[in-house]
Amino acid sequence: MNAREAILSRLKDDSDIDIATEAAALLGTPERPAVDIAQVEAEFLARLALPSVSASHDDIETIEELPAAVARYLDAQGEARALCLPPDPRLSGCDWSGFALHQDAAPDEAAALAIARKGIAETGSLIFETSPQAPMLPNFLTLHHLVLLRVADIAPWLEEAPLAGPQPRAHYWITGVSGTTDIEGTYVRGAHGPRFLHVILLRGDFPHMSEQ
Repeated sequence: MNAREAILSRLKDDSDIDIATEAAALLGTPERPAVDIAQVEAEFLARLALPSVSASHDDIETIEELPAAVARYLDAQGEARALCLPPDPRLSGCDWSGFALHQDAAPDEAAALAIARKGIAETGSLIFETSPQAPMLPNFLTLHHLVLLRVADIAPWLEEAPLAGPQPRAHYWITGVSGTTDIEGTYVRGAHGPRFLHVILLRGDFPHMSEQ
């Protein structure tokens, strides 16, 4: 019996298998990394710290503390307090005095802030959406990518991160900083995007979140 005949014979022998039952079994027990759902935040932060992700983090209780957290990060990096800030109404109530703010990112922009829609604990990934209030380009153009993420928006696994509500034109996912080993196998950080990723966890809600 040649290889072709062996394959066809196997298909014939398995013709009585209940495909629906097998599919349900696969969906019921997906192969995925172990995540302690009672410690989702800690699991997410552990992935952020992996060398393959290389992200730093901070945490705040309320949105009003965000400018101070951004200032701490920029000061520690030796950067001026200049920031590409998206026109998101959730950020407009913050006191940004002392910052040079603008909505368009220049090619040599140092830092941009964005709000992630979801965080994924199993990989340390961040999910973003595009809209007039959430431009995509600054998140790939700047040296430092600062991300605001609500703790309540961290999901344990990819398939458990439903994006409810009105959907934007596109979503995109970011896992760690940009990097490549295309040239002689040498790792180059920030080759295709930001060299630094800093996640600021928000323990509270955004303003008027209960009304949205």
